[in-house]
Amino acid sequence: MSLVSIITPTFNEVENIEPLSLKIKEICETNKINYEQIIIDNDSTDGTIEVIRKLTSQFKSIKAIINQSNFGQLKTFFYALKQSNADAVIMLPSDFQTPPEIIIDYYNKWNSGSKVILGRRIKVSDTFLLKIIKSFYYNLIVMIYNHKMEKNITGEGLFDKSVVQVLKNIKDPIPFIRGLIFELGFKIDFVDFTQNKRSKGFSKNNFYTLFDIGLIGVVKHSNILLRLMIIIGFFFGVMSLLVAIGFFFYKIFFWDSFQLGMAPILVGFFAISSIQIMIIGLIGEYVSIVLSYVKDLPLIIEKERINFK
Repeated sequence: MSLVSIITPTFNEVENIEPLSLKIKEICETNKINYEQIIIDNDSTDGTIEVIRKLTSQFKSIKAIINQSNFGQLKTFFYALKQSNADAVIMLPSDFQTPPEIIIDYYNKWNSGSKVILGRRIKVSDTFLLKIIKSFYYNLIVMIYNHKMEKNITGEGLFDKSVVQVLKNIKDPIPFIRGLIFELGFKIDFVDFTQNKRSKGFSKNNFYTLFDIGLIGVVKHSNILLRLMIIIGFFFGVMSLLVAIGFFFYKIFFWDSFQLGMAPILVGFFAISSIQIMIIGLIGEYVSIVLSYVKDLPLIIEKERINFK
């Protein structure tokens, strides 16, 4: 019988991980899904690890990896996926915002022949401002990605063993799976769902973490911004040349009545300077990504592993 690994990453989810694990067990047993759950914890400090140890002692179908420190959600998902030898891997957040019942939809589509099924949010529980920001971001990445991209996905979903094997062979220090899976060219199916509000605990994401993940996705899977820098540089070069020529003729014919003042010059100077700073920062992001490859550090360092043979 086919085995399905359900990966649930945790960081300070003491209120959620036990109810989620019991819900997964109920869903899989009711629908006759042969499963294992892999919990990977980013060194929680609120008692989550103790709950995980209790669960792994009660249920041998639950495995656990305790990380040495918090390595971030991008690395954690990808690393746990690489530890599975199951016939399919399901990535499911541990905050209940994605309804666990989605496992059934993933499983049925997989049995119908789909190799990659991603969850696609059709309705979210975010604040109005966050909805606007996310909408802008998803529209941006769809427009600038080197490969076709879908809106409102986070990378969670089901991956067939054949796809997981390809992912295992990829050495990526900052794996952005929602971009990577489109870049590899697999046929992708979707399961639509409504994102619930978090009922217990609080989100570990803030503006900085969301901005960081968003910027990584743009930098790693698009070279349009680099080409845009060339266009901006060329545009301002041409503009500077035209302004210089204009000043030259003004000096010859109208200098006595010329009362431009310093304000426009200062505005122009600061505008160009801010664009230069932005471009330098963007180049720095690309350099930082390259440096992470050169360092060749381990993706995750484990502190403890439970119920793995």
